Order: sequence, then C-alpha cells, then structure tokens
Amino acid sequence: MNGTATTGNEKTIYPILFAISFSHLLNDTIQSLIPAIYPLLKTSFSLSFAQIGLITFCFQLAASLLQPFVGLYTDKKPQPYSLSAGMGFTLVGLICVALVSHYYMVLFSVVLIGIGSSIFHPEASRMAYVASGGRRGLAQSIFQLGGNTGSSLGPLLAALIIVPFGRISVSWFSLLALIAIAVLLKVGNWYKHHLVNRPKKAQVHNVKQQLSRKKIIFSIIILMLLIFSKYFYMASMSSYFTFYLIDKFHLSVQSSQLYLFLFLVSIAAGTLMGGALGDRFGRKYVIWGSILGVAPFTLLLPHANLFWTGILVFFIGVILASAFSAILVYAQELIPGKVGLISGLFFGFAFGMGGIGSAVLGWLADHTSISYVFRVCAFLPLIGLLTGLLPDIERKKIIEPKNNT
Repeated sequence: MNGTATTGNEKTIYPILFAISFSHLLNDTIQSLIPAIYPLLKTSFSLSFAQIGLITFCFQLAASLLQPFVGLYTDKKPQPYSLSAGMGFTLVGLICVALVSHYYMVLFSVVLIGIGSSIFHPEASRMAYVASGGRRGLAQSIFQLGGNTGSSLGPLLAALIIVPFGRISVSWFSLLALIAIAVLLKVGNWYKHHLVNRPKKAQVHNVKQQLSRKKIIFSIIILMLLIFSKYFYMASMSSYFTFYLIDKFHLSVQSSQLYLFLFLVSIAAGTLMGGALGDRFGRKYVIWGSILGVAPFTLLLPHANLFWTGILVFFIGVILASAFSAILVYAQELIPGKVGLISGLFFGFAFGMGGIGSAVLGWLADHTSISYVFRVCAFLPLIGLLTGLLPDIERKKIIEPKNNT
C-alpha cells in the first residue's frame, strides 16, 4: 500500500488531518471564486450562458483528466511535496484571472487553477488516509469539510470584496495560495518522515472481500452514476443558482450570492456527518440516504417562494453533502491498496461531471430558461435508486485472526 495502510495500533493524527483540511479550505476558496465572479465576467466580456458554462468546463476538465494518472503514479511513488507544487499552479492562475483582458485568456487562467487542483486532491486524500488511524470515513470527511467550507466562502468573499472593488481584487487572494504553500510544505515534511519510517511490508487489511472482479467493476460503475447524479445537480447550483434567483425573484447580485453562500455552508455542515455515519452504520446506508433522500427537496425547489427556497437549499446541501466521503471510502474498500488511483478517479470524475454539467446546463439555459434547468435537474437524485444494486461489503468481509506474537 506504499505507506497508506493502517494497523490496529495506529492512532488518528488529527493535527495532520486538520492541516490538510485547512489547505483544502484555502485551495477550494480560491477555486470557488471562479463561479462567484461569473456575473462580473458576463458583464465585462458580454458572455452568453454557454460561454460561462465553457469556463467551468475548461476548469473542471483540467482538474479532472490528470487526477487518476496523478493518483496511479503516487500509488507507486508517493510525492510528499507535490501538493505545494500544485498550489503554485493555482497561484499563477489566480493572478491571471484578475489581470487578463480577453475571454480566451480567462479560459487559460482557469485551466492553470484546474491543473493545480488535479495535483492537489489525489495525494492530499492519500495523506488523509495515512493519518486516519483506521477511521477512514471520518478522515475523508474532515478533509472534505475543509474543501466544502472553502467553497462556501467564495460567494461571500465575492459579495464583500470582489463585487465592490472589481475583478482586480481577485489578485488579493494570492495571499491564500502562499499560506497554503507554507502549510503544505510542513505536511510534506511529515509525510516524507512517515515514508522513511514506515514498515517495509505494510499490512494492507485484515479482511478479505468475497466479491468477483466483475462484481467490483459493476459496483464502481454504479458509484460513478451516483457521482454523476450528485455533481450534475451541484453544477446547476454552483454555476446557475444566482442567475435563477435573479431571474425568478429579481434579487441583486450581492443578495443572490448570500443565498449561494447559505447553500454552500449547508454542504460544509453535511460533509462531516457523512463520513462519521458511514464509519458507524455502513457506507451503503449513508449513500442511500444522501442521494435518494434529497429528491423530495429538489423536486419542491422549483415551485417554492423565496423564503422556502432558502429553507430547501439548506436541507438539499446538508443531505447531498454526506454522499461523497461515503462513496469514496466504499470504493477504496472495494479495491484495497489503490488509494491514490481511486481518489484520483473519483475526484477527477466528480470534477469532470461538474464541468460537463455546467456546459450542458448553460446550453440548455440559453435554449430554454434558467427555471427550466432547475425543473429538469430536480429529478437527478432519483438515480439514487441504483444504490440498491451495490453489495453490502460490510457483511461480506471475513475477519482474519490477528497475530499477537
């Protein structure tokens, strides 16, 4: 497992988990500034909704394509300082977003930020796994909590700083990237020390899975479809919810950003619940409750008034957020020993679905309306019914006797 396995004697290393989570917060705060400034970009460059969708598509594509390859490589050769290097790409891209004067340069800038993200996520997820002490769901939730909290800060910071001071103020957030680089260098030192001192033969797991290769591949496909459901819906919210509020309720840009902030905060609140509940009650039950359980709320949203819209988006965020950590750890348990590959595959696929979803939904909005987009997306969580086809891997584990000698 190349240093990613845990034994019963290991403890959860919370300082490292919180450091990784904090760097994830800074990373995703920077990334969340991109959709948060879409109204400004739309006005500055006279963009259509399809062109806005293309910005997200380019960012998410760059952030998704490299992740499985980064994960596969680091499964074989862990890179302690790759996280700080990736943050360097994010820093350059952030400064470019603030300064460029052409639409195509905006696309280039977000691609740089996407490359930084593709380097960051697989190895950061691996480090969270290493520091988990066996509490993998909790560790992934702490890691994800930082990212989701950072994502929620983007709209708020845009409303308070970028909208009043203009797009040039985006460059002020380069300080966040510099802080993240400093933190990640410290984490890299810890990880390098861990790799030097790890046992030569790490104990992979004390369980054996009674699943065929065909069943594992089938389960991974089901998990991918669930990710598709979650992140297509998330794309509608992150990229177009502000436009939906402006169109339907005639809110100002700043007021709409506050509602988006409420939704993203609810995601941060729900993230920690998913991993902890999955560790205790089983990942499949959390996936059931998250993906399918959010359907009544999404179906009601297009028909709600402004007050109930705020209530519904909060519950949608809390319920939907609990899925990803459970799905990721479930997949890692399906294929032990490939933490980097699985993390890169699922993070990359999630980013890719977000990007494709944003582009497709932007095209749909141009040809129909923003309200129509949200009526269509309301049915996506019903794909959660496929969770019933997943095996109960907690029941299929055979516990091997421990060697106490």
